[in-house]
Amino acid sequence: MAKNKFYVVWKGAKPGIYGSWAECQAQIKGFAGALYKGFESQSEAIKAFKSPPHKFIGQGSKTSSTPKFNPKSNIIIPSISVDAACSGNPGVMEYQGVNTQTKEQLFHMKYPIGTNNIGEFLGIVHGLSYLKKHNLPIPIYTDSKIAMGWVEKKECKSKLEETAKTKELFDFVRRAEAWLKNNTYSTKILKWDTKNWGEIPADFGRK
Repeated sequence: MAKNKFYVVWKGAKPGIYGSWAECQAQIKGFAGALYKGFESQSEAIKAFKSPPHKFIGQGSKTSSTPKFNPKSNIIIPSISVDAACSGNPGVMEYQGVNTQTKEQLFHMKYPIGTNNIGEFLGIVHGLSYLKKHNLPIPIYTDSKIAMGWVEKKECKSKLEETAKTKELFDFVRRAEAWLKNNTYSTKILKWDTKNWGEIPADFGRK
């Protein structure tokens, strides 16, 4: 089996490409959330360094040292996780999508008024669009059964009233619904097992 000769450090003390494990280790040791991976050729390493790490993390070889998942948990890696947060319901609402393993933020949106369920719905649809655009055959995790149901029916069933303040939000909701109706996808949308796995990686940590 060929050994890695070049190491890409996307996130570490000094990001770059290194020709030995010792040099790579010096950049990541003790660095929280370090992102790195080994490659067999310099050309592969150069190409990878110019690309987002989520395209390579979790696809074999040496990768990020944190966080570590219990293999018995059955969490699928690589994958992305989405979640929403709302200051009041309705209130200021935002959602994000992250790399499940590294928690690297892949996308984020914020609206002056909305609901948590709408945010969860938009997060899933944004994730589907993101994965299709980047041709990534990986699943999406969400902790919202309601949003999963809305996505399955291709319709946001929120009872929030559309007003001048919520018009921008509802414009995005309609765009999301149209995307679902006009696109096909094979992405699996999976329920995050909060009871056994803890909070979903995309959680905003405001509980």
